[in-house]
Amino acid sequence: MQPSKNKKEYSEAFYKSPLAVQKTSAEIINEARNSLRTLRTQRPFTPREQQRKLFGSASSRTPENRPPSAFSLHASSFESVESRPVSCTRLSPLDHKPKLLPSATSEEEHPVSPAKIPVDSEEIRKVSNARAYLFKTASCGKLLPDKVLLPIESKRQSSEEQTAMGDISKNSNEHFTEKLTVQLNFKDEYVPLPYKANHSKIIGGDMCPKMTTISPASQFSNQSDLVKGEESPANTECSKPLNKSENCLEANETEEEENYWNVKILPILQQLEMEDNVEKLCHSCTILYQALEEGNMLGKRFKRRSLCLKTLYKLVDIASDPLGLKLAKIILDLKVSGKNLLNVCKLVFKISRNEKNDTLIQNDRILDSLLEILRTEDLGTNTEAFLYCMGAIKFISGNARLLNEMVSKGSVEILLKLMKQINEIDENDPRFSSSGHILVQLTATLRNLVDLPQSRCKLLESGAIPELSLVLERYMSDKDVCTNVARIFSKLSSFNDCCAALADCSRCYVLFLALLNKHPKKQDLVVRIIFILGNLTAKNNQAREAFFEVQGSIDTLIALFQYHCDADANSKLWNDSGELKKLKHPSEAEDVLIKLIRVIANLSIHPSVGASLAANPQVVALLIKVLESKSVDECEELVINTTATINNLSFYQVHGSVIQEKKLYIAELLLKLLMSNNMDGILEAIRVFGNLSQCHEVCDFIMQRKVYKFMIALLDAKHQEVCFSACGVLLNLTVDKSRRSILNEGGGIKKLIDCLRDFGPMDWQLACLICKTLWNYSESFTSAQPCFEDHDSDTLLGLLTSFLDEELALDHNFDNDLRDYHKLYWETEFKPVAQKLLQKIQN
Repeated sequence: MQPSKNKKEYSEAFYKSPLAVQKTSAEIINEARNSLRTLRTQRPFTPREQQRKLFGSASSRTPENRPPSAFSLHASSFESVESRPVSCTRLSPLDHKPKLLPSATSEEEHPVSPAKIPVDSEEIRKVSNARAYLFKTASCGKLLPDKVLLPIESKRQSSEEQTAMGDISKNSNEHFTEKLTVQLNFKDEYVPLPYKANHSKIIGGDMCPKMTTISPASQFSNQSDLVKGEESPANTECSKPLNKSENCLEANETEEEENYWNVKILPILQQLEMEDNVEKLCHSCTILYQALEEGNMLGKRFKRRSLCLKTLYKLVDIASDPLGLKLAKIILDLKVSGKNLLNVCKLVFKISRNEKNDTLIQNDRILDSLLEILRTEDLGTNTEAFLYCMGAIKFISGNARLLNEMVSKGSVEILLKLMKQINEIDENDPRFSSSGHILVQLTATLRNLVDLPQSRCKLLESGAIPELSLVLERYMSDKDVCTNVARIFSKLSSFNDCCAALADCSRCYVLFLALLNKHPKKQDLVVRIIFILGNLTAKNNQAREAFFEVQGSIDTLIALFQYHCDADANSKLWNDSGELKKLKHPSEAEDVLIKLIRVIANLSIHPSVGASLAANPQVVALLIKVLESKSVDECEELVINTTATINNLSFYQVHGSVIQEKKLYIAELLLKLLMSNNMDGILEAIRVFGNLSQCHEVCDFIMQRKVYKFMIALLDAKHQEVCFSACGVLLNLTVDKSRRSILNEGGGIKKLIDCLRDFGPMDWQLACLICKTLWNYSESFTSAQPCFEDHDSDTLLGLLTSFLDEELALDHNFDNDLRDYHKLYWETEFKPVAQKLLQKIQN
């Protein structure tokens, strides 16, 4: 009696795709113990970067070809949103010492004080020492007054502000704004500041501001002061209608808005100007944000936002991360744009590089503002801002405690929408290259997010797999982008639903093979692509066929196999002192080989693919090379995976099988593994012997080298899988009558009966295999001769009688989904053999 399928699944059951005729439950169970098995392996490990950077240490980008992660950022980096008059021609800068401009009326009627520099000002001396410590660069003076001045008081003061702040008199129906450009001695830059004046002159129905000389000392005057003045002859070119925008005070500001500004906002800004304690500044920023939010003043519609922003920009120089986040939150929610958007994104990026600030980022709800940038701003005009915004989001996603919050805020959907926008950029567009930098940050963020089940569901629902495949296709030359996408797929493919969705993407196999051919030496990319292919071919028979049918697929695997075998052989084994180096296993080359051999093993599950691989001399030669050069003690997973793959290929005893041609040499190589102390390795070697022992030449080899004694000894291992495989080899040996006497050596009969008693009720396949082996042995005896010793006969008689009682035999806690299978197998396979053996013993 020689079964064609007598091996057991090592890790988990594998079921072949259903054929035209539905298989019986017994056939399904039998296939669960056959020699074809998929292999598992660990997902490639991604080491955690020691520092948070835009591009990690393993990046393929050279320093000169990538944006910096470190940069300087100061208050002067920001631009004033009020920097240019809207309704007038840009005026020429004044000299450092301003001169009084001529007035249309007499100087006696409207006297103006000469400009004076505020040297030894009491207000300056009051805060200079404390703020000098906080600021990295010198302050250019206060932007806000210490108190709100009455209109009559304001007539005595001059202002250096450019844009009027909209103080509307209740007793006057004529309101005017005036823009003045003032030269300030601050880093040689012209910083125009808002200033309001009250005029009664209208030219042609339009308002025209008057040019007035402003003293630097007037920085401390109230922004809402009313200063009387006439139109200047020198300013007739400005007789154009004022553009009602955010850059000038709009005349339609309501009294309620003005009062809210003076009562709620202005005092806080004044406090920010004067305060020198960081904690108090942070508290003031929190109060300011709440006041702006309550007054509906966030966003661009806030008429006095320019003054608010200037105050906030000035505080950027204070070296405090908590304060920086408070400032960034307000600035972002005031909807800045252009260079200011870039700088505030850089500010958040800079702070988020320190993981100790993650809690602050969470508490200040910075993530909401960053996601809003990606959702609403234009990618084409804010590419660099998007880069640093995505970099900060990537850092946040590196904290596992914040992932749930990110998903709940719609991060997955927003990132996929951005990815689609990037995929629409033409490859000839100048933005294509810079978009690749953003993709590195985006894909790294998604790689972190896919750890959550809810993220994976959203990715599948949003069609992320086709979009990521398109990224691979368009950015195939960008190793960083491809590696990150491969990391995403390696995680996704570890889950059944995601793996099935990826397998349904018809172009994924072509893309993966193209990547392997383009970047064969980039180990971190290659090992992940191979791991993904291993997952796909482990769970889907159609995937095995689809991959195999791609032109050059097996040739690509063979080329990689050969390259990494050579790389492993050429690695330096000896140190400079002539001693053997203690290498870390698996090495990078070994890790690729482990994953690659797993793909071959999984492909061989498919009948036609397996038969083709068994007949491929290059594939078999490389597998044998691994067994020749490696020991299980040196690299356990590599040797065991290689042996399991040979076991799968040895199942196909087809014409032209290279495994069959080299079966004796393979058997010789397996002796080394069989004699090791590694039980998993021993089990794999026994399984190969189980397939090969169906050939007479291998059976003779087993007899000559006394391997059968080892099989009998393994029956004592009390290991169900080992007993099953060892019994399979003994069954094949006892097919030949001349070899049946081997069971008398080493107590073989007694050990088989013990295995039947220990495992029979729980494993009817093993029980059937033992009964078949004992039946083969009993055929050597005539009916007049006892088959077994009396003690063995009595024990066997009792066991078989008990096992043939259906009620007792099936009274075990089998899984519900397999209970019917076990019952059917017991009836169709075990029961007939056991009855024949029982009858033989009784006679």
